[in-house]
Amino acid sequence: MIDMTDTTEPEENAVADAPTTPEEWRVFLERYGELYVKVRAGEQELVDLLDDEQLDALDQDERVEAWLGEAPARDEALAAAEERLGVRFPAGLRGFFLASDGWTRLDGWVDGVHRCDRVVWMRDSEAGGRVTEIYASIPGNEEVVELFRRSVEIARGEDYWLLDPTDVGPDGEWAAYEFTPKYGDTTKYPSFSALFHSGFESMEEDED
Repeated sequence: MIDMTDTTEPEENAVADAPTTPEEWRVFLERYGELYVKVRAGEQELVDLLDDEQLDALDQDERVEAWLGEAPARDEALAAAEERLGVRFPAGLRGFFLASDGWTRLDGWVDGVHRCDRVVWMRDSEAGGRVTEIYASIPGNEEVVELFRRSVEIARGEDYWLLDPTDVGPDGEWAAYEFTPKYGDTTKYPSFSALFHSGFESMEEDED
C-alpha cells in the first residue's frame, strides 16, 4: 500500500530557480546539458552525444555545450496537444515546449520528457495503464490510483513524471509527482519546473 501522506517535499530554493518562460528554459536546459555530460553521462553516452572535439574538451575539463533537447515546439503542435488532452498547459510547461519539444537525457530513472504530441493521460498509456490496473487490484491504494487516473504522463523510464491538472497552485502551475513503481514512492513538487530542477540540483551537488 502506498501512503500518500508520506510524500516528501523539496526545499523552497528549488522552486525559486525553476524556469517558466521559453528564454529561461533555454538558459536552464543549456546548463543542464553541460552538467549532464560532465557528471552523469556514461562512456558510451558521451560517444553518442559528443563529437571528437567536444570529447577532447571534456577530457581537458573544459566547458562543453551539449543540447540534449529538440527544436522548439510549433504553436500549432502545442495547441493540438492541448486540444487532444482537453487541457490548457500551465505556463511553465508551455515555456518548456516552446524552448525544446522534448528532452532526451535526465538525471535519475526517467529516460526523457515526451514531445508535446506524445504527452498522454497516464491511464491511457500502455505502461501507465498496466501500472494503474496493478495498483487498483491491491486494497489500500485508492488514493494513488486516483492520482494515476487524473494525471498526465510527461516523462517515463523505470520511473514516471506525472502532472496533476486538478491540483493548481496560486501561480497556475500543476502539482508534479515523481513516481517510483519499484518502491511505490511518490515525491510531490509544486510544478513541472521544480521537478525538472531537482535533478539539476542533484548534479550540481555531485559537481562540487
